[in-house]
Amino acid sequence: MTTSNQNQSPDPAPKGEPKTNGDTDDLESIWRALADPTRRAILDELRVGPLNTLAICDKFAITRNGVIKHLKVLEAAGLVRVEARGRERINHLNPMPLQQIYERWLKPYEFFWAGNLHRLAAAAEGESDPDPAAATDSKSEGEPREHR
Repeated sequence: MTTSNQNQSPDPAPKGEPKTNGDTDDLESIWRALADPTRRAILDELRVGPLNTLAICDKFAITRNGVIKHLKVLEAAGLVRVEARGRERINHLNPMPLQQIYERWLKPYEFFWAGNLHRLAAAAEGESDPDPAAATDSKSEGEPREHR
């Protein structure tokens, strides 16, 4: 009987690193971790500096087990690194996965937002828009012209 290696999952990522298959688009665990407002609030607290688990628990109106579950999701996504000091766990923000999100999903759209903000500023200051595609027909009360 021959077994195939196709169905085997890849080796897990080192602790504190995002789990990816080598593809920068595979950031699903990071997005899932960021989807929860409590986890985002925990990251905001850790942005100020490292905190032990008890200090994090004191800042939230949820059970200790609830905080620990959130921390485990953040750790699995690579957003939090944990340092064990005896029985104490010190949680540190790991900004690298956030940088990956920025590089892959936000930075490529900067030109879009910069252009829109420039046009908004020009409109607010009463300047004419240098972009003919954004111009309006004076007959149509602010509706965009058709492109031919």
